[in-house]
Amino acid sequence: QVRLVESGGGLVQAGGSLRLSCSASGRTFSSYGMGWFRQRPGKEREFAAAIRWSGDRRYYGDAVKGRFTISPDKARNTVYLQMNDLKPEDTAVYYCAVDFMGLGVTTAASYDFWGQGTQVTVSS
Repeated sequence: QVRLVESGGGLVQAGGSLRLSCSASGRTFSSYGMGWFRQRPGKEREFAAAIRWSGDRRYYGDAVKGRFTISPDKARNTVYLQMNDLKPEDTAVYYCAVDFMGLGVTTAASYDFWGQGTQVTVSS
């Protein structure tokens, strides 16, 4: 069983930064990788970033590319999402997830375990 707990969300002004943490328990590093998704009010869940353990490959959604960085700390069993130059449209609940199915990096259905989410609000 895998348990994920996100933290680090909050209220920030446009142009500011936040770092989200996803603390994991269980066999996460035997998975294909981990990802961050977000869900904005009234919208479907959207891919933000992912890391694949094989080759340490990192992937980003178009809306966050160049501003967000995903990074792991295997010693702490934690994955971070550094978010810079935040915009009001980044306001969302951010979720981390673990992929044991390998169906696709950006596909939410590929991820088997999800955290409870952390709210990020960016004011203009």
